[in-house]
Amino acid sequence: MLSPEALKQIDREVAKYPADQARSAVMSALRIAQTERHATGSTPAERALTTELIEFVADYLGIPAVAAYEVATFYNMYDLKPVGKYKLTVCTNLPCALSGGVDTGDYLKHKLGIGYGETTADGKFTLVEGECMGACGDAPVMLVNNHKMCSFMNREAIDKKLAEFE
Repeated sequence: MLSPEALKQIDREVAKYPADQARSAVMSALRIAQTERHATGSTPAERALTTELIEFVADYLGIPAVAAYEVATFYNMYDLKPVGKYKLTVCTNLPCALSGGVDTGDYLKHKLGIGYGETTADGKFTLVEGECMGACGDAPVMLVNNHKMCSFMNREAIDKKLAEFE
């Protein structure tokens, strides 16, 4: 289910903990699985963390599947539903909201023709409303594919960022 390279990365994460504590690596293992899935999936459904993949990660770590599900369902960084090639998460918590986060979200909704929690018809973009990302001084902020933080996302910055994805 995962490439030998991904399994090596998971092994490196597991090695950071005592031998009987493989469960401690579950967040990293799920991230690695999701990153590979996202990179190789050509459709939104192929980019999501599936039940089978979560169970595979749990089995690989030697932990109960429910332990991996608990993590995958608790944290919003794991994509359990189909997502576009570019998942755009906009912070609308108070500091970002006061600095234009709501406007950033509204502008993206208008530009992409979708609402929060939706994916464009071509499968390219998914728009998500996110919680605080800890970058209040750079507000409004947007996270791309759970990994790249984009700061000061006014309309001009959004247009420039979207052009990079064309």
